[in-house]
Amino acid sequence: MALAIRHDADLSALSTFRLPARARELIELTAPEQLADLPDSDLPVLILGGGSNTVFLDDWPGRILLNRIAGLHVERLDADHSLVHVGAGESWHQLVLRCMSQGLHGLENLVLIPGSVGAAPIQNIGAYGIELSDVLEAVTAWDWQRRETVALSTADCRLSYRDSRFKSSDHDRFLILSVCLRLSHHFEPKIGYDSLAAELGKRHLASPSPRQLAATVMRLRRHRLPDPARLPNAGSFFKNPVLPRELAEPLLEEFPRMPHWPMGDGRVKLAAGWMIERLGFRGYRIGDAGVYQHHALVLVNHGQATPGQLLDLVEHICKAVDDEYGIALEPEPCLTPGPLLIY
Repeated sequence: MALAIRHDADLSALSTFRLPARARELIELTAPEQLADLPDSDLPVLILGGGSNTVFLDDWPGRILLNRIAGLHVERLDADHSLVHVGAGESWHQLVLRCMSQGLHGLENLVLIPGSVGAAPIQNIGAYGIELSDVLEAVTAWDWQRRETVALSTADCRLSYRDSRFKSSDHDRFLILSVCLRLSHHFEPKIGYDSLAAELGKRHLASPSPRQLAATVMRLRRHRLPDPARLPNAGSFFKNPVLPRELAEPLLEEFPRMPHWPMGDGRVKLAAGWMIERLGFRGYRIGDAGVYQHHALVLVNHGQATPGQLLDLVEHICKAVDDEYGIALEPEPCLTPGPLLIY
């Protein structure tokens, strides 16, 4: 399929936070083969999937590649597992539903996460005690340095909490084409996460079915996060801070009610939303940029927010958290334009 280049393209509908922005060039990719037809350019390049983790703070001065590569193929390995190969442009939420309908399990806790499949390894998405790294088998990507398609194992992706080599050390090197997941034919519910366990307990679901578990997760997510189609947002706006145990313990002694989660490497993850809410920010706004009234970790656009209002809000929250807890919050979404990504 021939490539079509849109010039001076409107980006407001391509990001779930819906700030006004335009791109000098916008190219939609629907097949890996189209990469060979990309015209040469010295413009900075940004890869965009579902737009749920990208917030445009200004016009993009270069080229945006809109990843819409589709496709799903199931490869049965044995009586216990199958590999699911899925195009990077597919909807993550729809993928979870399709896998459940085919008796492929392991993604139930990750239902209703917005965005595309290709964004999942970049963020190492996670929710309710599960991360993508638990089921990821491999990633196929275009390597801009080598100018060829490469296969990357889970270890090659260097996944960590809300991070990967695609987001940090090699943020300008790869375009993810497809993802391979190793899923089980046997359902083993993961229900140890506190809020999930509590919600299941309320409903007397000690041994939920796949659909009951997914429905419970969706109920929790809908209570916690507003629908971006009705109230624009980018989900959780700040990462939960992860500290060495020796730094976390004094904070937990001073603030014993702070939710926290020990991690396998000896560090402790702390609850950024609790910190922000305790400082009185829930429902706070600067212009049309605000903190969601039902969850302090979510920032929202009440309709006509400007990048300046959002940045003022972020700065105000970060300063208050640093003053009170001595912690520097880190945004979870990509705030763009930042450092230009040049291929």
